[in-house]
This record gives sequence, C-alpha cells and structure tokens, in this order.
Amino acid sequence: MTKEFQDSMASLQGTGYYRWMQSEGIPVVEGFSVEDVRALELGPWRRLGGKGAFVNLFGMEGQTGMYAAEIPPGGALNPERHMYEEMICILTGHGATEVWQEEGKKQLFEWEPWSLFAPPLNTWHRLVNGGNEPVRLIAVTTAPIALDFYRNPEFIFNCPFNFSERFSSEDSYFAASQKFYAIGLQSIWETNFIPDAKEVKVRDDLYVKGTEVGMVQFETSKNGLIGHVADWPTGIYHKAHYHGGGAVIVILKSEGYTLLWPKESGTQPYAGGRGAEVIELRWREGSVLSPPGGWFHQHFNVGKEAARQLAVRFGSRLFPIGLHQVAKRKTDGVYISVKNGGTMIEYEDEDAEIRRRYEAELKRLGTPLKMNG
Repeated sequence: MTKEFQDSMASLQGTGYYRWMQSEGIPVVEGFSVEDVRALELGPWRRLGGKGAFVNLFGMEGQTGMYAAEIPPGGALNPERHMYEEMICILTGHGATEVWQEEGKKQLFEWEPWSLFAPPLNTWHRLVNGGNEPVRLIAVTTAPIALDFYRNPEFIFNCPFNFSERFSSEDSYFAASQKFYAIGLQSIWETNFIPDAKEVKVRDDLYVKGTEVGMVQFETSKNGLIGHVADWPTGIYHKAHYHGGGAVIVILKSEGYTLLWPKESGTQPYAGGRGAEVIELRWREGSVLSPPGGWFHQHFNVGKEAARQLAVRFGSRLFPIGLHQVAKRKTDGVYISVKNGGTMIEYEDEDAEIRRRYEAELKRLGTPLKMNG
C-alpha cells in the first residue's frame, strides 16, 4: 500500500500547488502521519517570515494543504492575504493576530496554546508573537484547489477583492460565540474563535460516533473548510467509517492508535483474509494524521485520560461543498450504517479481531475496557 500512495503523491508533482510548494523553499514532509508536529524540522521562510515546513500527507489528496510555522520571540509573520480558506491552530506560545480589509479598521485578538481561528477569505492578517518563547502553529488550507485552478500566485496573494459578506470588520467577530444547535445528527457550534480547543467543553449528547464519543462541529468564518472537536473516555474506541479525502486530524489529548483500511477490503478485513491491508498509526498529543479518501478508519484510546482530537475538513452544514457531500453518500452518511446506505460500521457488525486486539492492548497497559456495545 505504501508504494501505491508514493505513486499517487508522485502524480501530484505536476500540479500548480506542488510547484508552488517547491518554489517556497521550505521542507515538505510526506507520509501517513506525523508523530509530533510540534517537533518538525523547519526552514527559513522568506515570503511569510519566520520558519516553516509544508505537511503533505497521503490522505490530503490534493484537496487540502497544511503547513507548520514558527514565530521567533518578539517577532511577527509578514502580513498576507490569499484567495483560499485557512484554519490556524496555535501549538505553543502566546500572541495576537491582526485582521483587516483594504481601507478597513484592524481587528486584534489574542491567543494561547490550542487556540483555533480562521482569517476570513482574502483578508489581510498578521500573527505576532507576544511572548519570550517561540510560537509554533499549524494551518490547514484549501490552497491546493486554488493554486491548481488559477496557477498564478500573484493573483492568489494579491487580489484586491473584499468578501464583505464574510467579514466587514465587526467588533465582536473574533469573540468566542455561544451559538450551539443541532442539524440532523450533527451538533453545531457557530464561532469564529475557539480560545482553547484542548479544554473547551464539547456540547454533544448525540454520541453518533460511538460509546460516549462526544463531538461538536464548528462553523467558522463562513467557510466551507470547517472542523470538529471530539473526545471520548479511556477504554473506548470510535466506530469505523469512511469519507472523502482532505481531512486532517490533530491529537490534543491522550495516546492511542488508528486503524485504516480501504473500503474494498470490506467491513471485516481480518475475517475476510485481508488483514494485511490494515494499517495501524500510533498517536499521542501533537500527532497529525489524514485518512485517505474511501478508507475506513477507527480511533482507539489506550491512554490513562480521555482522548481528544481536532479534525479540520470539508463538511460545512451552512455552506456545503459538493466533493464532500458526494463522498459521504447521503446527509449524515458518516453516522449511518453501511447496511442502511451510509459509510459507518456499527460495533455489532465490525470484525471481531478489532475488539480482540483492543482488549489485548488495554490488558497489556493495565487499562480497563469500558465498552458496552
């Protein structure tokens, strides 16, 4: 399978986004996952300032892009604007971001580790390190789509158009919102700023992804690129499901592993003699992974605390994106059993070897199983 993905990545080298990445002169990291994105080796980034590296995982599939950056103590990144959407997560350090439009007043808000925000489309923004230690951050973007279609960085980074329907310098734009509701099987939080994604309360009692798996989807800056925060207790794991490519998962708490296998291997790959096609990715706080499109994936908490993950992906319920809608087969498809036309495997339908392996791992670590399904 690794060669298959290496060939797939090689096929992307002629794209506008890949050529642009190479022109930026910073490292490009590839693979299924990154063990700790906070420890990535970065290089000087002339255009943006500070240091940076691109992260180009197999599962991103040319739909989303990602980079890690570092701001030196007392320093700042260069102001930029761009014709693609972006979600920024602060990993370490404290500081502030300025956001403004041409001839508009500047909005300034402060952030800390695990703050999450999205500069509105094509707004000027500048990140400033307000502390004595380096700031590390990651950003997930839709840059591959924009650069593949337009193939003109001058247009992407220097277009004067203001998307006033997305942002018009409102004073409260980056205040943490308390607007929670549900659409179908999805708990929604409309907010343009999350002060601390690692500690924020997850308001969800639907538990659609498994036993005590709470998840809230945040709709941010009127983007199609949004995300969710999910947490679940120790001794518990998610139900397996698949969707399209491009989703990026960041581990915020605990340790565990994720199993991935192509849907063509079936809902019970071990029982079907295709267990060799199952890939295991170990994770801990700071790990980043991206499940390939059309691959079942399933997350297992083996740590001593509740696990929490941040996912940045397509899937806005307010501004749907066609490529995402089709991949999940139907509304709420990732929460509906494959037996009913969705893309999720219910616990009772999963391969028995999956539970056996999980129980053995918990026993080895001295962690009790808490599954009741």
